[in-house]
Amino acid sequence: MNSGFLDKLIERIGRVRPEEVQAYLLRLADEKGFLETIFNAIHEGVIVTDLQGRINYLNRAACEIFGLERENCMGQALSDRLRGIEWDKLVEAQKVVSRDMEVFYPQHRYVNFYVVPLSLDAPRKRSKAVVQEAVGYAVILRDITETRRSTEETIQSEKLTALTLLAAGVAHEIGNPLNSLHIHLQLMERKLRKVPEAQRMDLQKSLEVAHEEINRLDSIVQQFLGAIRPARLEARLENINALVQESISFLQPEIDDRNILVEQELRTGLPLVEVDRNQLKQAFYNVIKNAFQAMRSGGLLRIGTDGNDQWVSISFADSGGGISPENMSKIFEPYFTTKAGGSGLGLLIVRRIVREHGGEIDLSSDLGKGLTITIRLPLRNQRARMLEAGTR
Repeated sequence: MNSGFLDKLIERIGRVRPEEVQAYLLRLADEKGFLETIFNAIHEGVIVTDLQGRINYLNRAACEIFGLERENCMGQALSDRLRGIEWDKLVEAQKVVSRDMEVFYPQHRYVNFYVVPLSLDAPRKRSKAVVQEAVGYAVILRDITETRRSTEETIQSEKLTALTLLAAGVAHEIGNPLNSLHIHLQLMERKLRKVPEAQRMDLQKSLEVAHEEINRLDSIVQQFLGAIRPARLEARLENINALVQESISFLQPEIDDRNILVEQELRTGLPLVEVDRNQLKQAFYNVIKNAFQAMRSGGLLRIGTDGNDQWVSISFADSGGGISPENMSKIFEPYFTTKAGGSGLGLLIVRRIVREHGGEIDLSSDLGKGLTITIRLPLRNQRARMLEAGTR
């Protein structure tokens, strides 16, 4: 607001005629409305409080970040409206403080904010000196979700590069001894045929156990390599609905055994997508099995397909327990699992396959109710896409 105008008004307040009051109030309202228009136009959130932390003002961006309604917040303590920010600790130093926070509702996002003490010039009584009088605090909020995600993707890429190098060494160092053990076990089995039957039975059981353990170790190595090692795509134009149905048919015995209901909502008329059918079916297997493990017997799995002029999407929504917010960022990490007996490699393999197809994978969790995994695959003729207005 124009400080010169206010100074003149205050100076003349005693001489203002009644008929002039309305004009002054209208001008004050205009300037207040103009300032609010400016604050509502900026993308950063702005919250102003008094010295006790009660909300005096918040702009549209702040309301959108936290899912607040302005009318319900005015005069309320900020710490009550935004639980978990530890307001007293933020303002006790009476200086600018910057922090990052994770917001879970209405959208999962990361926000950087800083708190600035506010003060106004006030004349000292019986003196012409002017002192700074504290009047409240301003909280400035900036959405850093995309920046943080970009950083996390870079870290994940570096991790996978390191794991790939490690996997090559592990496969070589473990693979050769496993092959040697397998050969020696075969030689032992041949010699065992000449041993009397009574002794052969006990030794045969030990050899079978050894074979099983060797096969298990080999499977672990292959799973690890499959999860992180790039594979050459043999891509052809495929019908996504057909691949979904083939995947369900392959897993039908397990579906029946677990008494799980699978509902299909497959959109007709979807365009063909250029994919490696075997690798994509492997991704579908892993997502579906992940859903099975998350649900008890009698669960519900909804599988749907959709598309537009840029993408074909496949969604898998289970009725399991969902994923807690603190575990959402870990779900694609190698060997991370919340299930007893899980390998922690299934979704890592899914993400690798989807990324090699130029696609994207999204997670949406409702804790206690279920998890939805959505795979989006680009259409063959897409070389670029327009971003939504305001996307950074």
